[in-house]
Amino acid sequence: MPAALRDVPQEAVELIKAFEGIPDGDPSTVNIDAYLDPVGIWTIGWGHAIRHGRDFLRGAHNRAVARALFPGGITRAQAEALLRADLIDFAAGVLNRVRVALDDGQFGALVSFAFNVGLGNLGQSTLLRRLNAGDVLGAADQFLVWNKGRVRGVLTELPGLTRRRRAERALFLGEDWRAAGAVRTTRGRTRAAAPLADDARIRPEAPPGSVSPPAPGSAAKQPAAAKAAAKQAVAKKAAAKKADARKAAAKKADARKAAARKAAAAEAAAGNAPAKKAAARKAARRQAAMRRTGALAVAPPPGGQPGGGARRRRG
Repeated sequence: MPAALRDVPQEAVELIKAFEGIPDGDPSTVNIDAYLDPVGIWTIGWGHAIRHGRDFLRGAHNRAVARALFPGGITRAQAEALLRADLIDFAAGVLNRVRVALDDGQFGALVSFAFNVGLGNLGQSTLLRRLNAGDVLGAADQFLVWNKGRVRGVLTELPGLTRRRRAERALFLGEDWRAAGAVRTTRGRTRAAAPLADDARIRPEAPPGSVSPPAPGSAAKQPAAAKAAAKQAVAKKAAAKKADARKAAAKKADARKAAARKAAAAEAAAGNAPAKKAAARKAARRQAAMRRTGALAVAPPPGGQPGGGARRRRG
């Protein structure tokens, strides 16, 4: 069962802002515009990678597309909204992978780490394995090994990533992450004490030994499991369609039966109308005849009283 959604702590948001920075692709405009990040992905605000369709928008040749997707740029408040929306998925991904209770500092540090290295790397990392085994200090030290990237094809330690990993480790352990990462706050905004190079935003390469190797046979099992899951999903979908079809057919049948009953009742009512009219006419004639018969019975005979003619006079 998926873990309940949890808000990303504000301290983690501030840490991410400090190391992602908010470059402006066009300082000549009022708002914040899209820029090309170190790995060639168009980005805007605090590390929000721009998508065009299903894929990330890449390459300097797509500058016009990036600007068209965010015409006029965005405000700082809109950049914050984009960042928080992006963090929802990373927060859910962290919670779905961690099997132990996390305090706010640990949770926030892991979200910041995943935002930089990716949920896939977090899921296979020695850091996560040690954390789930209950080795909190061992997990904390694993933050520090993710500080290298390729420079002209050579795996090299990057100062920006080193400071970011130190800050995340300190937040994870409940320490002062600003001091650990050489970050300061001025005018209510958190920023690096010294200007950060782009390497603080680069996704590091997984160091040797920092990612758990797949279990024996798991590479073969994964496609089979995926196929089985896909088949199960198709079967469920087909069963749902059949159930819906049965319900629709039953509903139509009930509607037809109701219409037939209504028609039969109407036809019966229409067929009984002549008989009712004939019976009414017959009853009317009978009543008229009875009235005439009654009138004759009570009327006196002509010329005298009922029961005989006029009396004769005596003598």
